[in-house]
Amino acid sequence: MAERALGVDDRRLLVELQSLGVRVEDESGAASIPGRLGGAGPSDAGFLWVRGLPLTVPMHSRFARHSPYRLRIGEHGAKLYLGDEYVGPVVVPPQPRIYGMTTTDGVPYWKIALLHLDSIASTVVQKCIYWGTHEQCAFCGIELTRGEQTIPVKTPAQLAEVCAAARDLDGAVDATLTTGSINRRDRGALYISRCAAAIKEASGLPVQVQFEPPDDLAVLEQVRDAGVDAVGIHIETFDPEVLARVAPGKAVAGVEGYFRCWERAVEVFGRGRVSTYVILGMGEQRSLTEEGCRRAIDLGVYPFVVPLRPVPGTLMADVPPPDPDYVAAVYRSVSTMLAAGGLDHEGAAAGCARCQACSGLSAWERVFRKEELRERRGLAMHHAG
Repeated sequence: MAERALGVDDRRLLVELQSLGVRVEDESGAASIPGRLGGAGPSDAGFLWVRGLPLTVPMHSRFARHSPYRLRIGEHGAKLYLGDEYVGPVVVPPQPRIYGMTTTDGVPYWKIALLHLDSIASTVVQKCIYWGTHEQCAFCGIELTRGEQTIPVKTPAQLAEVCAAARDLDGAVDATLTTGSINRRDRGALYISRCAAAIKEASGLPVQVQFEPPDDLAVLEQVRDAGVDAVGIHIETFDPEVLARVAPGKAVAGVEGYFRCWERAVEVFGRGRVSTYVILGMGEQRSLTEEGCRRAIDLGVYPFVVPLRPVPGTLMADVPPPDPDYVAAVYRSVSTMLAAGGLDHEGAAAGCARCQACSGLSAWERVFRKEELRERRGLAMHHAG
């Protein structure tokens, strides 16, 4: 079959891949697509470069087996198909060099942190007080990866060693640390901030840490004083009924509790240095999602909007992924708000909002930046004439 590019809009392709996933046909014998099966949050992902943008694409969930997209990997590269029609080449990043290394205390680097394209990331404490209780987050697989795939608690020294190597050998540009909630006080923020301090001392990489709202908001100053560059405080959904259903432990803080925490976090870290995950496809009202994003942006918080990835083994494993049209519509709406609020992912110092691989939001942001640039050029030409 003659290879030709389809006349498919790039943004449409990205959002369909992330909502529908892709079937992988690996003819290379290497089975080498970097990614992860479980972990904190909605995480089923293989890492790819598609149309020049970094992307994580579901590959392991049940719904991905029925995707119309196929990724055929051969000796000479990877090719993407929609049915039997060729879409174009896809770049599969090489296996990170650090994955063949072991820490000074004998732990494989890949059990400490994984390279998410150009961000070295770790779930520092691979357990959560909500796990196995009525408060467990339904979309999260944080304790599914314990055992052979990782170690329960990473130390500051281990993370510093791995992150410095990732910078030097694999070109990592930042570090992202998350954790399960390990107590009901600081939620684990202070421990991962100690880890962040060790990483910065060893590598100089900017670091984002992610945690739930602490009981005492003064913890935010302690996190900043550890040298942390940005924080992710993830509400998951602005629909209170959905929040109570899918993340009952988080729902205790309430939507307004998150807004209070974000307001203080922006005072401490600055506009655009605070972000929150917003997951689409859990039964939420779109109007509540968009109004919540608008309020967050007004505060200076970047809403990192992503489609639900139903992860095998989680309580939401059998929930269908969101419709691509719905996801695209919310991306378009939120991108408009971000442009009006003077925020974009390029202002993020580190973390998920900087990386963008788990969302298609940045593709819409680029459209608004181009439109703004055209308007400025038009005004300049008008005044010059």
